[in-house]
Amino acid sequence: MKIKKGDKVQVITGAYKGTVAEVTKVFPKENKVIVEGVNVVKKHLKPSQANPDGGIIEKEMPIHVSNVMAYDSKAKKASRVGFEIKEDKKGNQTKVRVYKKTGAEIK
Repeated sequence: MKIKKGDKVQVITGAYKGTVAEVTKVFPKENKVIVEGVNVVKKHLKPSQANPDGGIIEKEMPIHVSNVMAYDSKAKKASRVGFEIKEDKKGNQTKVRVYKKTGAEIK
């Protein structure tokens, strides 16, 4: 999966289309991500020992990774993600993620 925890992403489809936020959790086996403030639902909690009153909480639910794109803050655009092999002065090679639109490295 090309999107990782901590990446800034833009939602490209659905009710939250256009929202730019950070990825808080990634589920690679299910190809889903949780994005901060996106796909918020109300969940009813039954009273328990830990939460004696029960109540209603707002919770962020996962969305499919195909519904988000990596967001380049400098270019202010969403972009696909690619990989490049970088070589340092010692000759060691590392694989880095880059934005396809600008070619800039993803930090």
